[in-house]
Amino acid sequence: MSPDTGKYIMLTGAAIVIIGLLIYFFHDKLQWIGHLPGDIRIERENFRFYFPITTMVVVSVLLTIVLSIIRRIL
Repeated sequence: MSPDTGKYIMLTGAAIVIIGLLIYFFHDKLQWIGHLPGDIRIERENFRFYFPITTMVVVSVLLTIVLSIIRRIL
């Protein structure tokens, strides 16, 4: 393994901790996530299906923007 691998693992761990803290402290303000128009939700008596397609697209776009900014900085 190269030293860069260790840096990437540490950065990934730090990002997971930060995201976890944001969710822990601001869960009441993040309830719109997963309830956007376009998210598929089917609920029956003994069956529940949920596919948050719009939420996944929004998260993907945001991650793409953040990662491209980080790449330009580094």
